[in-house]
Amino acid sequence: MNSTNKPMAASHSGSRLLKAVLFLLIFSLGFIMGMISMATFPNFYGPPLLLSPMLLSSLAPSSTAMLTTPSPSTETPSPTPSASPPPTERPAAPMGLTAFLAPSGVMHTMTDEELLWRASMAPKVSHTPYSFVPKVAFLFLVRNQLPLRPLWEKFFAGHKHELYSIYVHSYPPFAASLPTDSVFYGSMIPSQKTSWGDANLVEAERRLLANALLDLSNERFALLSESCIPIYDFPTVYAHLTGSNDSFVDCFDNAGARVRYRPDVFARHNITQAQWRKGSQWFEMDRALAVEVVSDEAYFPAFRDCRRCVIDEHYIPTLVNTLGWRRNANRTLTYMEWPPRSPHPRVHGAVDVTEELFRKMRSGAANCTYNGAASNICFVFARKFSPDALGPLLDLAPKVMGFG
Repeated sequence: MNSTNKPMAASHSGSRLLKAVLFLLIFSLGFIMGMISMATFPNFYGPPLLLSPMLLSSLAPSSTAMLTTPSPSTETPSPTPSASPPPTERPAAPMGLTAFLAPSGVMHTMTDEELLWRASMAPKVSHTPYSFVPKVAFLFLVRNQLPLRPLWEKFFAGHKHELYSIYVHSYPPFAASLPTDSVFYGSMIPSQKTSWGDANLVEAERRLLANALLDLSNERFALLSESCIPIYDFPTVYAHLTGSNDSFVDCFDNAGARVRYRPDVFARHNITQAQWRKGSQWFEMDRALAVEVVSDEAYFPAFRDCRRCVIDEHYIPTLVNTLGWRRNANRTLTYMEWPPRSPHPRVHGAVDVTEELFRKMRSGAANCTYNGAASNICFVFARKFSPDALGPLLDLAPKVMGFG
């Protein structure tokens, strides 16, 4: 028995020794491999990868402060990596009331739909929480050029810009030809092509009104052409416009006006022949009526769809009548001379510019009223004047018009 057990005991001792040696060998090999991997791949046990500050700022709300930790160097690991200071977010400038009152310029990227929507906003609170001087917006609807611009420059010269605004609609634009010291510089609004009697002409008028309405200081709006001139000085025109309780939209009904009425077009838009009106295109209106014109979605589509309706002479007069607008003088402030049986007003050239012509233009209508009382001022503008009339007009301006 004893001789048999001795070899078995020796065998068990050798097995345990072999296992211990193998365990130490494997442990040593694992330790060596671990040290090699640590030296070769330091980022394996490093901090997790973080998103870049720029990407974080694009994903997170701007009001949330984001802290970032820089990733360790790929070369020699630093024992005490220093974190860069967190990026500081620059607070937005607080927006005050003045930011809403007047745009910084007349150029913008709004579509007509966006522009009309923005311009149609009107305060309902009657008391303004700020003081302002009412301005007159001069809206020039022109073709390519302003040949009588030097006369208008003298008309505006010396008067505060807080009293007036200028907006020019011209296609193609001619802004590049204006000197930087001109009162017309920077007044060109985004414009589109227009043609006589077409709906795009009224669209241009609405575009001018809408751009001017963006400035809440503009209280009166006068539509003018490249052939228009002032027949009084600026203080007289400004006082006459800003002091009026009424708008000046020519609006009348006669057999000639009803010829253009199309029942198949206008009746389905609830415009009857009894409401149909005609008048001069050249209006002067207050802010309340200007908002109505740019906000109209009920009646303008009918005029836009009508061909050969001479929309520029019918749309605004018909709208004013359909709205039942009471604060309207039913006349224009722009003088025009109509030759017998002519569809167009007379064009005044250089030889026509005399003192007698100005006396005639200033008293061209009888029984003019202003704020319910008789007035000796019937017109403050006149047209049509050809480019060659500029010289005589500049000569007469100091003596007859009181400026220049």
